[in-house]
Amino acid sequence: MTVLVLGASRGIGFEFARQYRAAGERVIATARDDAGLKRLQSLGAEPLRLDVTDVESASGLGGQLAGEPLGVAIYVAGIMSRGGARQAPAPEDFDRVMHTNVLGAMIAIPQVAPLVAAASGKFVFISSQMGQIGGASSSYSWLYRTSKAALNMAVVAAQADHPGAIMVAMSPGWVATDMGGPSAPLKAQDSVSAMRAAIAGLTRRHQAAFLDYDGQRMKSW
Repeated sequence: MTVLVLGASRGIGFEFARQYRAAGERVIATARDDAGLKRLQSLGAEPLRLDVTDVESASGLGGQLAGEPLGVAIYVAGIMSRGGARQAPAPEDFDRVMHTNVLGAMIAIPQVAPLVAAASGKFVFISSQMGQIGGASSSYSWLYRTSKAALNMAVVAAQADHPGAIMVAMSPGWVATDMGGPSAPLKAQDSVSAMRAAIAGLTRRHQAAFLDYDGQRMKSW
């Protein structure tokens, strides 16, 4: 099986690449810079240079993949923004977060989803519990929350146009990465291991679902 990991230079994305390679899968993984590409190459993954915040770079992804059927594709690329609703986000922060967390995924979908469908595969988008509209109890990181809610909608809306793929949004839980911080209860290794098991168990009934890292459906969007 060929696995594509979009945003794999560190954290959860790198751990996905590492674990799928350890399981013997062919892994194509993206990073923005030379250091990230070298780290991926050291795993035995096939590195691709990609910057999801650059429209030209992101739009060239399909050409780099050259029609390769994909058993699993995972959009991991994402950045955090803190701060609440007592102050409007700076326009440059809004653009940076929305480009990475939402536009990058929306540019990837029409290029990658047909390749996933060709393999009757799974296209997973790493979202967040913080993107649950029904579960919001504060405005903490409201720009990040908004971006993940928008990502969830993009996944649901796109599923109808790509019925041959199983497309889901998935929360990794609160993970001890650069984004999640050292006090998070989940290690990246454990979160990714659980998500890989959940991804392996996806069926057509999961299309357009929002799932927790253990594969359970989130109680609300």
